[in-house]
Amino acid sequence: MAEITLPQLGETVTEGTITKWFKKVGDSVALDEPLFEVSTDKVDTEVPSPISGVLTEIRVAEGDTVPVGTVIAVVGDASSAPAPAPAAAPAAAASAPAAPASTLASSNVSAPPPAPVASTPAVAPSTLASSNVSESTPASATGSSGTSTVLSPVVRKLIAENNLNAASITGTGPGGRITRDDVLAAISRGGATTAPAPVVSAPTASAPQRAATPKAVAGSRDEVVALSKIRQATGAHMVASQAISPHVLSVVEVDYANVDVTRLRVKEEFKAQEGFSLTYLPFIARAVVDALADFPHMNSSVGDNELIVHRYVDLGIAVDLDYQGLLVPVVRDAEGKRLRALSREINDLATRTRSRHLTPDEISGGTFTISNNGSAGSVLTMPVINQPQVAILSTDAITKKPVVIEVPGFSESIAIHPVGNLAMAWDHRAFDGAYAAGFLSRVKLILETRDWSSEV
Repeated sequence: MAEITLPQLGETVTEGTITKWFKKVGDSVALDEPLFEVSTDKVDTEVPSPISGVLTEIRVAEGDTVPVGTVIAVVGDASSAPAPAPAAAPAAAASAPAAPASTLASSNVSAPPPAPVASTPAVAPSTLASSNVSESTPASATGSSGTSTVLSPVVRKLIAENNLNAASITGTGPGGRITRDDVLAAISRGGATTAPAPVVSAPTASAPQRAATPKAVAGSRDEVVALSKIRQATGAHMVASQAISPHVLSVVEVDYANVDVTRLRVKEEFKAQEGFSLTYLPFIARAVVDALADFPHMNSSVGDNELIVHRYVDLGIAVDLDYQGLLVPVVRDAEGKRLRALSREINDLATRTRSRHLTPDEISGGTFTISNNGSAGSVLTMPVINQPQVAILSTDAITKKPVVIEVPGFSESIAIHPVGNLAMAWDHRAFDGAYAAGFLSRVKLILETRDWSSEV
């Protein structure tokens, strides 16, 4: 017999929702055969079975959300397959007393279905404790509610970081448990559940009362659209990023005429060979990677009174999911890849992102991010930093404009060139404006002067 636990689905993921079981109790399962599908705030993915045998027990039903490390199923050998249930079994099961609500509320593991012959013993307390995400601390630990509601560590952290009152959040989990989605929904409502401010005897001129955050209420002419899990998670992450990092925006204008000398010459041949078009994005990505070598602090994270400089480039590329949200797949070790290799990997990751065929490891651990807003037509965008990184670059629309050029043998002239902005939001804790401007100028210089013909 082997217990199947919910695996770690990315370094920042602490829980997942079982959306589908591909096998039912009594079915044979092979090693690495898809066993279940799980959804997190980052990705939906199929999880293969780590062992072959017979699925003898499913402990977490479809739709239930549980912490990483929770035992969700049991796989045994062929001899352990459940025997046919006797005729009296249903009646016996029906007469069994229901589990107390306190039992369900104290665990993220859904109650297992009754076994055909004999009841299955409850999960040992030591099993839950070993997952490092057992829920044992009351909400009063936040110092705001004074209730005895049981909260998971991730929920407690979100409530504390956003100064929310746990008592005012309605839980939708088993036994009324407050889930991460419940907290994200509260955050997305603008902090309507924020803990009340301490009562003072009387307002004074030096301490004005802060107005309550307005809360929208749908009227008869409005349509209510529920925020998806990815929308709620994105909102919470962006609010947190704005609170963590002092954001600053720097912009340069780039003339892409030099890029087009190569791109337009090879675009038909490139598409015939690779099966996709050669856009400006791989050129920008290549220039960014090379510029990071000259400005290494751009490729870093802020630690505890320290700057952690990464000696490799894991380049994140933000991909739109048909206006339903964003995911950021990562090109690993981008510093060792030339233009054609970057083009292939960016196209592959974007294609699999839109079809939801990424693995959790492919959307975690980036060191610098590019957001390709220009493909949607924007001309100037201030992106929000993807924590714990210190900068994010927006590639805005490239359009033809009149520019002043130098002509050999003459002074200056005007020509029509493809021009676009590169806008970068950066963390002022990590460096100052001169350093950020120097990096952008380096990216601009590479794009405008490099002989790109050798790259393709």
